[in-house]
Amino acid sequence: MKESHPPLPVKLFVGMLSPEPELFKACAEILGSEYGPVEYESDLFSWNNTDYYCDEMGENILRKFLFFERVMDPGKLPSVKHFTIGLEKRFAIFERDSLRRRINIDPGYVTEAKVVLATTKDFAHRLYIGDNLYGEVTLRYSTKERSFIPHEFTYPDFRTDVYLALFNGVRESLRVALHGRTQH
Repeated sequence: MKESHPPLPVKLFVGMLSPEPELFKACAEILGSEYGPVEYESDLFSWNNTDYYCDEMGENILRKFLFFERVMDPGKLPSVKHFTIGLEKRFAIFERDSLRRRINIDPGYVTEAKVVLATTKDFAHRLYIGDNLYGEVTLRYSTKERSFIPHEFTYPDFRTDVYLALFNGVRESLRVALHGRTQH
């Protein structure tokens, strides 16, 4: 019988969506005080893959990623997701008899083999990770391609060469953190 072993640490990240770029900086400061220094901040990307958030947030939505320096236990992802939900509420406004988010903050993590996102929404390709939350393996690493590659259900923006290069770079940073050097 095989014994179970604790999982390897992972690189925490958050993907943020908002038409108000000043909220990215405010959230980065709060998230940094909670999860440690930000190792890498992505550029701002236009986010026009769907109109899913337009009713709530308006037009001209932008995307920004933050990747944290410290590695963490992947079992902490549910608590991170609840923290980001609270942060979204902190910046929300009450309008038309409802709370309207001004920023969407989705945490996830990078391992050597995959990119995982936390979500409140269940679906056929998502696993329950506890605390009323689900996890989705959005990208998987292909040793043949030497890159993360998408699944059939991967969000369109996560399929782009720009995002794949971004997550491949973070994977290399994780490898250095875990092994002290990069390996292929």
